[in-house]
Amino acid sequence: MRKLLTLVSLITLTTVNAQVGGKDAYQFLQMPTSPKQAALGGTNVTITGNEVNQVLYNPAALNDEMNNMLAVNFGRYYGDISLGSAAYAHKFNNGRNFHVGVTFLNYGSMEGYDENGTATGSFSGNDIAVSVGYAHPFQDTNFSVGANIKAISSTLESYNSFAVAADIGGLYNNDETGWTVGLTFKNLGGQLSSYEDTRESLPFRTVLGFSKLLENVPIRWHLTLDNLQKWDISFSNPNRSQVDLENNVTEEKVGFGNNLMRHIVLGVELFPEKNFNIRLGYNFKNGEEMKLLEQRSFAGFTAGFGLKVKRFRIEYAYNRFTLAGNTNLFGLSVKL
Repeated sequence: MRKLLTLVSLITLTTVNAQVGGKDAYQFLQMPTSPKQAALGGTNVTITGNEVNQVLYNPAALNDEMNNMLAVNFGRYYGDISLGSAAYAHKFNNGRNFHVGVTFLNYGSMEGYDENGTATGSFSGNDIAVSVGYAHPFQDTNFSVGANIKAISSTLESYNSFAVAADIGGLYNNDETGWTVGLTFKNLGGQLSSYEDTRESLPFRTVLGFSKLLENVPIRWHLTLDNLQKWDISFSNPNRSQVDLENNVTEEKVGFGNNLMRHIVLGVELFPEKNFNIRLGYNFKNGEEMKLLEQRSFAGFTAGFGLKVKRFRIEYAYNRFTLAGNTNLFGLSVKL
């Protein structure tokens, strides 16, 4: 454990910028690829049990129940873009649990042109991250800590870059009271090689989550506080700007309350401990950034379900972004 924390510390010496979407490289690391994760809003750090996908989002969630669990996930984004992930956990004879995961995004085929507009043929691009994780539970307590070390590669046409990063997480899980609290620091690290001469930052993210299994009702609720590394994560939508008679433009101003809500993600599981369960979520940030001005689009809402049949569990999630674009994620996990 000391060796692992030493390696994580060396990685985190790289300067971390408190930025959000669109300002860092490897934005695919922000996208949920697990159907259960996506259905609960996309940033959940309090999922427990044998959900082996969850280690990619909070490494401290790794536990004995995940031993020999394998999960694969796949979905379509916009156009020809596809994304997915795979995860596997194993408990060795010394009692220690380890996790291996991979996340990918493929951009499909694109047409290339030079500066004169002459066609140069088609090209493709892809992003991939491979991670190895370990968690350490504290004996006779409900606390555990964990870390993932991951190698990140991105290729677009003839350009490519490579980075190394770490995720550090903590988890408190009390089965008697039903309370779970999770905290993660994601994507601590930096580029070892860039697309050209300019080094870009990684999408660092701090996430704090709470969840509670209700006593007499088969419901578990989740409350996630996302992007805590930066207070102002608002985006001024140019379509909501105002123009006066003298053609002066006044940009949209996001107030305190609106910006606060953009840090919040809500999720709920119905029948969480049964073979069939339903998940619902709402991401306020996605809802504010994707909503239309004069038409209800239900942007930010997510939904999905899980179905367990013997050793297999089938997962599905639907993410609502806009009227024109939504994603469907499918997953299958099995106890080997």
